[in-house]
Amino acid sequence: MTIELRHFRCFLAIADTLSVTRAAERLHLTQPAVSRTLRQLEQELGVRLVDRSTHHLALTPDGLTFCDQAAIAVTAFDRALGQARRAAWPLRLGHAWSAAGTYTTALLRRWHQEHPDTPLELLRIDDRTAGLARGDVDAALLRGEVRAPGLLTERLTTEPRVVGLPADDPLAGRSVLSLTDLAGRTLALNTVSGITTLDLWPTTARPASTVTIGNTDDWIAAITGGRAVGVTTSATAGMHPHPAMAYVPLADAPPVPVVIAWRDGPGHPRIPDLIRLAREVLGGPDDEPPR
Repeated sequence: MTIELRHFRCFLAIADTLSVTRAAERLHLTQPAVSRTLRQLEQELGVRLVDRSTHHLALTPDGLTFCDQAAIAVTAFDRALGQARRAAWPLRLGHAWSAAGTYTTALLRRWHQEHPDTPLELLRIDDRTAGLARGDVDAALLRGEVRAPGLLTERLTTEPRVVGLPADDPLAGRSVLSLTDLAGRTLALNTVSGITTLDLWPTTARPASTVTIGNTDDWIAAITGGRAVGVTTSATAGMHPHPAMAYVPLADAPPVPVVIAWRDGPGHPRIPDLIRLAREVLGGPDDEPPR
């Protein structure tokens, strides 16, 4: 048997839904056909991609590794097909949260003015690399340290940290806060794409408990609903103002680097132009030289 593109698409549907039933619905196939295609793929590769030993499907370690590569392959095929049909080749810029902060509009408008032949699509993807590692986007604006293999980064700027609080919180009226001011509070942590962890605090003055969330919308809801407080960067304050929320500068936490990242290898031909523009828009005279 020869592995075909349909095997990749079938596996990716299963990986995305973690259900043969839902994958079959998405692909407009029968469940036996989906199961058979997955079995063919595993037999040809000689590895087990999906664990079916429990009531809920899960990807095996080999399946997780293969998933990223399969997504890149399918994306590359779809793009090549689009180019062959003379379709516009958009440049997809991912972000996990807050995009370029208050510079987002300037970045998008300048791109449109300078490169009208190449649409720039801004996509929020709730993933540590904003979908870059698995091929969902061409480049990404990311914060904090990026450790994913196969990615190149360039630092654009840094952002100070702020505390997100309910607007009626006793601390909301303060002009500045410290990490110890949050000791004993409940902290909202974005464990999917966030950069804040309890390691930011001294071991003797950490928040008492945490609320785990998966994206910026849920983070804001947890705080405005009075369940927790949170720590983010100034970009979130600029991108997500809320009448029931206050953002207060955090004095004793290090600033967060903002980087543009792309894959090490062939990619969209406009990526160098995007890097240059992002450097111009987000960089400032007080920043360190990019490296």
